[in-house]
Amino acid sequence: MIHAIKVMIAEDHSMIREGLKQLLELEHDIRVIAGFADGKTAVDHYLEVQPDVVILDINMPVLNGLEALEQIKALDCNARVIMLTIHQDRHYLLKALELGAMGYILKDAEAAVLVDAVRSVHIGQTYIQPSMASELVNEYKRIKNGTEAHQKLLTDREVEVLKLLSRGMLNKEIANVLYISEKTVKNHISSIFRKLGVQDRTQAAVYAIKNKIVE
Repeated sequence: MIHAIKVMIAEDHSMIREGLKQLLELEHDIRVIAGFADGKTAVDHYLEVQPDVVILDINMPVLNGLEALEQIKALDCNARVIMLTIHQDRHYLLKALELGAMGYILKDAEAAVLVDAVRSVHIGQTYIQPSMASELVNEYKRIKNGTEAHQKLLTDREVEVLKLLSRGMLNKEIANVLYISEKTVKNHISSIFRKLGVQDRTQAAVYAIKNKIVE
């Protein structure tokens, strides 16, 4: 006897939630065992329901899908979660993956995409809707280009100063670490601001973090 994949759905629109349930249960190996109208209720019942796969809508009241994802992963680091969304936006995709989602599909996807996602995630594979995969490639290129850009823009010494600046060090502290004068540090920082197009230390630090200059 085939073990059916137990699915829990959190989606605030009852018609969509019921439609997803009917769609999935057309498959002989998938069974929807619970459905909730908001993220908080889904989190509250997760351990009780013990689903194999969770489907979370991103836009929900009380607790949105990303918040629910984070809390479910805190309850069970092995939770297998698929995000269901209208957002064809790399920001949401990357945030979901960062928080531990294993699947990301759009609400206008074909039924076969949803089914494939459930089966893939159930066996431990990541499933990104094919039309969204290019967003990951674009983000990789953006980060890579940004890293290459700062390598070309900044001197080795300026990169050292930026790293220390990003850790919250004052000019005097940077000068002591690098064995240079405070005036030289100030000159380096002015050059860094100009080259990166930032206005202050905070913006420079954010740039350094986003572009993997500091971890």
